[in-house]
Order: sequence, then structure tokens, then C-alpha cells
Amino acid sequence: MNADNTLNDDGVSAPWRLFWVAFLIRLLYMTLSHAYRIRSVEDHFQFAWEAGRIGKSLATGYGYGSPFAIETFGHTGPTAWLPPMYPLLIAAVFKVFGVYTAASAWVLLAINCVFSAATALATWEIAARCFNRRVAVWSGWLWALHPAAMQYSVRWLWEMSISTALFAWVIVLALRMRGVGSDAKDNSEASSRQTRRWLLFGCLWGVIALSTSTLAMFLPACGLWVLIGTWKRPHALRDAALAGVVFIAALTPWMLRNWEVFHAFIPIRGNLGVETFLGNGPGSNGFVMTFDHPNMAPEQLRQYAEMGEVRYVAMRGAMARDYIHAHRRHFLAISLKRAYFFWVGTPSDVAWALEIPRMLNYSFISLAGLMGLALALKRRVVGSGLFFWALLLVPIPYYMVMALPRFRHPLEPLLTVLGVYLFQSATPRSHRETSA
Repeated sequence: MNADNTLNDDGVSAPWRLFWVAFLIRLLYMTLSHAYRIRSVEDHFQFAWEAGRIGKSLATGYGYGSPFAIETFGHTGPTAWLPPMYPLLIAAVFKVFGVYTAASAWVLLAINCVFSAATALATWEIAARCFNRRVAVWSGWLWALHPAAMQYSVRWLWEMSISTALFAWVIVLALRMRGVGSDAKDNSEASSRQTRRWLLFGCLWGVIALSTSTLAMFLPACGLWVLIGTWKRPHALRDAALAGVVFIAALTPWMLRNWEVFHAFIPIRGNLGVETFLGNGPGSNGFVMTFDHPNMAPEQLRQYAEMGEVRYVAMRGAMARDYIHAHRRHFLAISLKRAYFFWVGTPSDVAWALEIPRMLNYSFISLAGLMGLALALKRRVVGSGLFFWALLLVPIPYYMVMALPRFRHPLEPLLTVLGVYLFQSATPRSHRETSA
């Protein structure tokens, strides 16, 4: 590969032009389509929803709180409704570019574009390490150019693009630590280098957890996968323990803040009881009961404001547990329905001419990716076990609570690689490159 390939590790490279093409396409679309002009209805609530409300509270001096409308009940006090990473980013942008301004929206979406473009580089390297350069080329450029891979970065003021990039890069780091795709001479790398990688591993997972806590479901499997493949190296157990210390250290300031503010142990986010009720309470059918959310229901917002967040969440959580316990078959049925939604797509009320292509595209990505995983497992491709655990574990909370299309986005780089591998494997052998 030529000098354009600058992301070199153990002989595996990704071209920087991939990043720049992906970034510029996203940035130009976002700018020219005026996606940064967010509607001001409901006091700008569509500007990052609860994260935007918390960002505003921080930027205006009220602290990390008030995730809902303040017109009726005023500031409702501290919150742990969302993990802190994205609201803190929003607050920083608000301080510089103004609260709920078009400039702030443009900057936040541009940051999304950077992370989404960086995901293309990670997608390339995952494919190159586990399969071959041809799969890497197709996977990287599909991520760079496919509209479905762009949608959340150019239109959504939320954390999906950032979380997806971090998750893809922690997969890359795990593959590097195991030496997947490396030359044999590089597999016995210096102990100090491996120690640094373990420390970075713990740090990355801490940032991921503080961005999207659900992805941490995969952390134990990911860490064990790396450790099992490297335990014969010097200080492997010590390095893994250090990574655990770094991970806990990353979460500790947030946990201590929550303990001091709420006098309760809230590791990352504290709204699970409400989300569980909205997905599984009376009247549940597999869709999210948004009509009963404090965002939408004035009576629920009143209870939230009067009771405080911890008591309100505990109340709704207890109601959800009681209902699930009394209706176990119903819970199982709607959990299976949500699993279907996660992989095939959640129906919406848009016109069928738009809905059918959307659902077909969404379900095709899932089907191709899962079939590619099955083929990789059958052929014992190194790294396929890691992909299996990611695709198995990450969706579990969504099956049990709620499933929306954006929740699959962090897994889509893996689905892209596996789908390309499936179709590349179907080409005549003489037209394929030798696997890496």
C-alpha cells in the first residue's frame, strides 16, 4: 500500500482518503440540506431531546439536571436520566456557540460526521484483520458512502455516531491485542506495548459506558476474549486487572456524584425503571408507550417533579416488575416481538412507498450480516467468536425493554463487514484474494 495508507499497525493499513471522503460527504449533505436548522417547537425539545435539556441546564448554571420541559414546573433538579458524556459535550458547545442556536447544531452534527467517518477506518481494519483486503475495501467504502450509514450523523443530535465509532475502535483494539491479522514476527510484541493497550482498552470502555451504557453488556466477553488469546504473554493477568482499574476509575467520578446528589448507587444512568414500564407496563404491545413518558404526559411530569427522579423511577420500576411478574407470557411475547423489530425493523406510520424500501434495506443488512457471521463461524475465522458475542449480548436489553432502529447502529460496522464477507465468499475462488 502507498503513502496514503497511514493507519498502520502490524502491517494492516487503512487509507486516510476513506476518512476524508466519508467526512466531506456527510458534512456537505448536512450543511446543504440545512439539517442543522432544528425546529423550535416545544421550546426546542427536538434539539437533542433530554440531552439538550440537560446541556442547557449545565450551560446556564443550573447543573446536570432538568431533562424535561421547565415551563410548567421550573427546574426539576439533578438528574441521572442519561449518561453524562453527550450532555456534557452539548453543554460545552452551548457555552461557545449559544443555547439552541443553529451554529451549535451545526457544530454538534459536524462532530457526528467526524466520528462516523472515523468508523469507516475502523470498519476497514476489522475486515482487513479478520478476512482480507478485498473485504476491507468494500466494507470501508460501503460505510463511507451508503446513506444508511450516514443517517444518524447528519440528522440526529444524539450520541449514536460517537458511540458507534468508539465501539468499532474498541473492536479494532481487541483484534490488535490478540494479534489477529498480524505478521507472525509481530505477535510477541513488547510487554510494555501490550500493557499500554490494556490501559487504553479500559479507558475506551469507560468512555463507551459513559456514552451508551448498554454497550457495556459486551465488555466482559470482549475482555475475556482478549485475555484467553494472550494469557501466555508476560503479565497478561496483571495488565487485564489494570484495565479493570482504569475502567472503574473512569466511572468513579460520576458514581460519586450520583451518590452525593441522590444518596443512591447509580453506576451510569438511573431511568431503567421508567423505560421498563414504558416497554412492558399495562397496555404494552412491543412498541414504546411514549404517550405515558414525562416528555409527553403532563401528569407524569408532575409526579416526576414532585417525587424527585429516584423515587419516581423506583415507583415506575416496581409497577413494571409487578406487571411482568403477573403477565409472564405477555412479557415473553412482546420481548420476541422486540427482537424481531431489532433485526427486521420497527414499523412506522409513513407512506408504504417509503416504508417498504426502508424495511427491506434494514432487514437485508441484518440478514446478510448474520449469514456472514454463520459462515465465518463455520470456517473458524479468527475474530468471528468476538463478533458472535457482540451480536448476541448487546441487543439483550433492547429485547427486554424497547427496540428502535437506532439501537442497532453500533453493531452495523460488524454487520457491514460480515455481509461483505458473505457475498465476497460467493464469488469464484479465482477472483478472490487470499484471506489475511
